Amino acid sequence: MPPERTDSAAAGTTPRAAWHTRLHGLGPVLGLVLLCIAGTLLNREFATLDNAMNLLTRTAFIGIIAVGMCFVIISGGIDLSVGSMAALIAGCVILFMNAIAASVGSTTLVVALGMGFAVLLGAAFGLAHGLLITKGQIEPFIVTLGTLGIFRAYLTYFSNGGAITLDNTLADAYSPVYYASLLGVPVPVWVFVVVAVIGGLILNRTAYGRYVQAIGSNEQVARYAAVDVDRIKLLTYMLLGMCVGIATLLYVPRLGSASPTTGLLWELEAIAAVIVGGTALKGGAGSITGTVVGAVLLSVISNILNLTSIISVYLNAAVQGFVIIAVAFMQRRRK
Repeated sequence: MPPERTDSAAAGTTPRAAWHTRLHGLGPVLGLVLLCIAGTLLNREFATLDNAMNLLTRTAFIGIIAVGMCFVIISGGIDLSVGSMAALIAGCVILFMNAIAASVGSTTLVVALGMGFAVLLGAAFGLAHGLLITKGQIEPFIVTLGTLGIFRAYLTYFSNGGAITLDNTLADAYSPVYYASLLGVPVPVWVFVVVAVIGGLILNRTAYGRYVQAIGSNEQVARYAAVDVDRIKLLTYMLLGMCVGIATLLYVPRLGSASPTTGLLWELEAIAAVIVGGTALKGGAGSITGTVVGAVLLSVISNILNLTSIISVYLNAAVQGFVIIAVAFMQRRRK
């Protein structure tokens, strides 16, 4: 998908350059189509409806986080902690729900409170990131690298090195959030679609979205234009934290537990989805549609590897890493 550009960037663009940019923007879609064709030729099970729904359901977690990550990267930032953050939120939500179950009584209400707590906790973690980056004037890379270790260490401490498990009664009441379907489409996929649509509207149809792109394009110019850069950055990291919370509230009913290995490499997958979707690494341009295509494309790669055994499934992360480097190299050549 063609990345949205700031007005300043568009001002000096020739029609030929604009077409060139649009062709580059179609790259992720073309890549996804070619991969789907290759997957169908390599294994007939790839093109089945069940496999497609399973693939999209698994994509939903990373896709939702990638929507929030897209805002952060467009603004010129980065967040390396989303996997650890998701793990800690999952553990805290399970502990919270187990603790209030006896006093609240209604399992439905307990689940609803737990889901709200997940989003609230995600927003709080995002707020902490935003404050450290804006008020503390610490690089996003350093802040989120530090919290990556902090989040996972606290989860390990709370679980005493093992797993935090949801009460069986609550697990039964919570399971439809992940396993139920609406019109034949799993609930996580619907949630992914809603988050992506809202994210696209915020990025493309609001002043906040334009400010995010302006800051990523040139932060100093944005300050001269009276944009409240610190507030926009703060909101951007809170938005990402809320997306992590939403992804987590969908993840908890899947296994009903959280352990120190929960969410491993999610940050790599989320960043890869954003970059593969055409968002500029240095910020200033990107699209939610491209991010969604990027997330699905990476899942298709993983799915094809699982179905065909072309290479070991243990190398999935390596494949994603190669894809990130290749796309980043192509972006460098475009500049």
